[in-house]
Amino acid sequence: MSALHDPILSWYDDHQRDLPWRRPSASAWSVMVSEFMLQQTPVARVLPVHEQWLERWPEPKDLAAEPAGEAVRAWGRLGYPRRALRLHAAASVIADEHGGVVPDDYGTLRSLPGVGDYTAAAIASFAYGRRHVVLDTNVRRVLARAVSGVELPAQAVTRAERELATELLPAEDATAAAWAVATMELGALVCTAVGPACERCPVVELCAWHTAGRPAYDGPPRKVQTWAGTDRQCRGRLLAVLRDSEGPVHRSALDVVWVDEAQRERSLAGLLADGLIVRTGEATYALP
Repeated sequence: MSALHDPILSWYDDHQRDLPWRRPSASAWSVMVSEFMLQQTPVARVLPVHEQWLERWPEPKDLAAEPAGEAVRAWGRLGYPRRALRLHAAASVIADEHGGVVPDDYGTLRSLPGVGDYTAAAIASFAYGRRHVVLDTNVRRVLARAVSGVELPAQAVTRAERELATELLPAEDATAAAWAVATMELGALVCTAVGPACERCPVVELCAWHTAGRPAYDGPPRKVQTWAGTDRQCRGRLLAVLRDSEGPVHRSALDVVWVDEAQRERSLAGLLADGLIVRTGEATYALP
């Protein structure tokens, strides 16, 4: 067993957050919904929407029975609303092809709409206790610092990084699943991207990056996402109008929420192409 396992697992036992999708009573569907919602979205913003979602659609078949537009509406302001469409599509496949039960194996999960490598591994691990390498941003940062001695991992998962994570994975399924969520939590609460709290880290004495004097990141420049004035913001404004309306919306109601006509036209076309909105008339639009 790696020298990192015991201290990190013990730390997690004492410091883990009480999150609904981590409770023993949580369904696999709850875990799956959380994984879709948590992609690029903080836990604090996800919590209320996750709760409302599970109250309205406690099982995949409940969501699948409603139009995709209702998923987009309930998604609210979590951002990246295409995730709502993909979750609805995945729920439909689960209802139609898997008896309404979220699959428990990686391969089948991977075949669902919107489910990539990370999401499939996370659901199999967190919902069913399977042994998988789960590499989210937080886990990758913990391993990069503690083992590889660098401040930040590469922007995309590398082969060497995956091989390292595989080598560190505990042999027993249950322990491997606990290890995955424990390293994730350590990265979220202690080994953060900015201002890591090394004084509270359970493996600070074993951390290669800390031992090396915490050398600054010297790789390619990191991309910084902007929001104000972007097409993403424009799309969000347009979608909000449709989300807050119970029926079709006339083009005039969309024109007033964004001044730049060219950007507004481009964003509207993008929403149509992505299937997030539909045209219901010559000058009216609605959720699908």
